[in-house]
Amino acid sequence: MADMTVVILTAEDYDAVRDLWIAAGLSIRPVGRDSRAQFAAQLAGDTQTVIGLRAGEQLIGVIVATHDGRKGWLNRLAIHPDFRRQGLGQRLIAAAEQQLHDQGMRIIAALIEDWNDPSLALFQKVGYMTHPDIHYLTKRDADDV
Repeated sequence: MADMTVVILTAEDYDAVRDLWIAAGLSIRPVGRDSRAQFAAQLAGDTQTVIGLRAGEQLIGVIVATHDGRKGWLNRLAIHPDFRRQGLGQRLIAAAEQQLHDQGMRIIAALIEDWNDPSLALFQKVGYMTHPDIHYLTKRDADDV
């Protein structure tokens, strides 16, 4: 793992991020919220950081750290299937937590879809707890957002 580097990604990394999300089995909406234009727009503000893990030139891991000014969120964690079970997800979570702490966030949360048992186990392993009193609700203007 010594040749692996944590990096802050930019809009120019969109294709590699999209390809990694697909390889890792994450659902994406390439016409909507996960489009190239939306990715660039989200990075243009000061509330989102996309952190990657590279093995040489290959992007093998990614996590999105966002915040609303009071709480940080970890989203879209993906590790390429060929590199799983090596502690790389933990490494990316730690990097994202540090980024959010540096931005003043003292509470960090993650939303994990109910089918994603490996991600749930990983986040629980690094200290995240299920909150029994919270229901996640969403209202969408369209199916692709």
